[in-house]
Amino acid sequence: MELEIIDDTIGALCRRMSPPRLAGKLRFVCEIDGHSASIIEERPPWEGSGEWTRMPCARFRYVRAQATWTLYWMRRDRKWHVYNPETKKRDLPTLVRVVEEHKYGAFFG
Repeated sequence: MELEIIDDTIGALCRRMSPPRLAGKLRFVCEIDGHSASIIEERPPWEGSGEWTRMPCARFRYVRAQATWTLYWMRRDRKWHVYNPETKKRDLPTLVRVVEEHKYGAFFG
């Protein structure tokens, strides 16, 4: 159930942001780790061979006991921070819309 919701919201956002014409230059993926789901930006290596560069953009954490989601963003200290206390304890589709709108440029460079 939760995996379907994650794919329908976060996964759908990643697919919208990864058009086929940019497949070799830029892609966004959703990674699930326990009760967290993260959006990761991936870019090819500068020299043309090797590992793709991965940059975390946003993280959503689910608290099952409270049935709530919290949105996090990564600051330049490379640590996750709660994004605006007002976004705590909301439903996942609402938080995904916050990321998609990214009014303050916190999620995507």
